[in-house]
Amino acid sequence: MNAVILAVLIMLILSLVRVNVVLALVIGAFVGGITGGLSFEDTIASFTGGLGAGATIALSYGLLGGFAVAISQTGIPQLLVNAMLRIVNKDGEQNRKALGKVLVILVLLLMAVFSQNLIPIHIAFIPLLVPPILHVLNMLKIDRRLIACVLAFGLTTPYILLPYGFGFIFHEIIANQMAAAGLQINMADIPKAMAIPVVGLLVGLLVAIFISYRKPREYEDMDSDKDMEVAASPKVELKTRNIFFTVAALIGTLAVQIPTQSMIAGAVTGIAILYITGALKWKDADDLLNEGMRMMAFVGFVMITANGFAAVLQETGHVVTLVQSTSEILGDNKALAAFLMLLVGLIVTMGIGSSFATIPIIASIFVPLSVAFGFSPMAIVALIGTAGALGDAGSPASDSTLGPTAGLNVDGQHNHIWDTCVPTFLHFNIPLLIFGWITIMFFG
Repeated sequence: MNAVILAVLIMLILSLVRVNVVLALVIGAFVGGITGGLSFEDTIASFTGGLGAGATIALSYGLLGGFAVAISQTGIPQLLVNAMLRIVNKDGEQNRKALGKVLVILVLLLMAVFSQNLIPIHIAFIPLLVPPILHVLNMLKIDRRLIACVLAFGLTTPYILLPYGFGFIFHEIIANQMAAAGLQINMADIPKAMAIPVVGLLVGLLVAIFISYRKPREYEDMDSDKDMEVAASPKVELKTRNIFFTVAALIGTLAVQIPTQSMIAGAVTGIAILYITGALKWKDADDLLNEGMRMMAFVGFVMITANGFAAVLQETGHVVTLVQSTSEILGDNKALAAFLMLLVGLIVTMGIGSSFATIPIIASIFVPLSVAFGFSPMAIVALIGTAGALGDAGSPASDSTLGPTAGLNVDGQHNHIWDTCVPTFLHFNIPLLIFGWITIMFFG
């Protein structure tokens, strides 16, 4: 069996039976490496050599988690929570609870969308906003699987469609890798090619909201839990000056992060502004930063391990073998060719956990293969973009699933695999695969 398929299958099966994701990635990587012809020593060398590529993103998320918890102490999240509670509790009216549910979903969706394009902070907003509103979610009996789907939609759809912020990076990778493979395209065509696949994501979101998770679900209130107290800080004293300096810290973070493309530099800037201005006390620095980093530590460890996993799979050469084997069984069937290439993209991204990293792996082979099949440039753009995006939602190693889990599982009532990965896989990967295939066939 192809080492890539075997490694990904083992990783997914172990994750589904509740083996820790980090351990599942390690076991999958070693099985894939040995199956792919690497010796045990070479597999270890490839795995450890790849770990360093995830260190930067892990540190970034750790610092952003600390920054988020620090901001939560200034009172801004409390303002949002109080507004939601006023709506939910007013006269106990049923329509008020419905309005509160709509408000929660809308706020989280907008923040997730903005985090990709308008305010490119990615998943850093999740530990800032989600833990404080868990009490509100419990009162409204909102299924957290729905919130995981809402967040995953907002974290993936904008960068797939819109060429701003992280979206610009994603579109630039597509254009550059396709050009390197011999097909020059206009970046302005990418949003046009990805519009129909994005409709598939929207369909999945609507199904999650109105069908799959519309029924109420009971959760225990864990207000006394230490993690909830630190994250939610329900008794923070609101001061106008602190709110002003917090806004300044957010602006400073963006002002540094955007030109430097460094989340580390941005997070350090924001933290420094909060403490220099006195918005937070120096004596609280250690506890707050440690708590924020601990909250995001799981994300960091998974991202580091996923890079080792990806390094082993690439070292085996079986990613290329997988694509070549797929092309050999296609014949002249364009419809089957498109479907199988999308499926390969799904498998690769599910293992690696990053759509941004998947594009360079598949573009060099998919582009000439698609040209040989006679696909139009627009169809090839849709193929590469969709194949890369497939698997981002649903992968145990993706920050689009790790981020929501980090916020929703603060009180230990949300499982990463069964409550985040499985729901997002079913609601987004399946419609994206279908609508992506339709788009490729439409453009021919």
